[in-house]
Amino acid sequence: MRLKPVFMCLAMLAVPAAAASPLPAPHQVEIPEGNITLHAQLYRPDGDGPFPTVIALHGCGGLAGRSEPVLPRYRDWAEQLLTTGHAVLLPDSYGSRELSPQCRIREHQVQTRRARVADINAARQWLVQQKWVAKRRISLIGWGNGAAALLWAVRPQMWSRNVKPDFRSAVAFYPDCRASFGLGWSARVPTLVLIGARDDVTSSSACHQMVDGARGRSALARIVVYPEAYHDFDRPNLPLHAVAASDAEIAERGHIGTDTGARKDAQKQVAEWLSR
Repeated sequence: MRLKPVFMCLAMLAVPAAAASPLPAPHQVEIPEGNITLHAQLYRPDGDGPFPTVIALHGCGGLAGRSEPVLPRYRDWAEQLLTTGHAVLLPDSYGSRELSPQCRIREHQVQTRRARVADINAARQWLVQQKWVAKRRISLIGWGNGAAALLWAVRPQMWSRNVKPDFRSAVAFYPDCRASFGLGWSARVPTLVLIGARDDVTSSSACHQMVDGARGRSALARIVVYPEAYHDFDRPNLPLHAVAASDAEIAERGHIGTDTGARKDAQKQVAEWLSR
């Protein structure tokens, strides 16, 4: 009889854990795109929607791991966005073409300004046909090479008047801004760039010049530079280290690693930007 209160306490402690429903797992969708079928992983909240939706664009290392359809770095962001009521669609630009990571290939087999932009547009076209999507709240988020593709996709020159509504907003994590800056970049939708000042894989100064140069002839464009952060600062639990020569899934030079403060602020910045 004396043990009864103990059992009751344990039962009460167990209730919250049992009641907490796990986040939905992704499932693969097939999107027709010209001569290929674009494979994408979809995270969708429970319910009928309509949900604000984010097209998330992987970096040069690709979307999937050896035994998982979505690498932890992208799954982490997808799950965060799910908790704010967003659906997340992650097109696999490399796996759909049976290609390996493109980080250390000089001539990318999937060109950023063409094939990856085509993937973005195909993903958007598929989404606007889904009843559960809030069609006026489709946004973009990208990392590295995916962020560079995003910068091309939001340029005014890439917009067709027959495609409505347009993207709601865009967030680019540490893109290579040099080509966009050199060609006089501007955006037709609000675009946020997040990058570390110590990033020695890409250039924060080029991104700053790109955003500053767009003022007065662009939709709202903003950059946040984190003073102590390196490349991949938003990845969870990644100790800062120099890129190894044997790692084909990472750029061939520089340093990568988590910056806890920058990561936390970026999460806040992204949530606020997407809620605009």
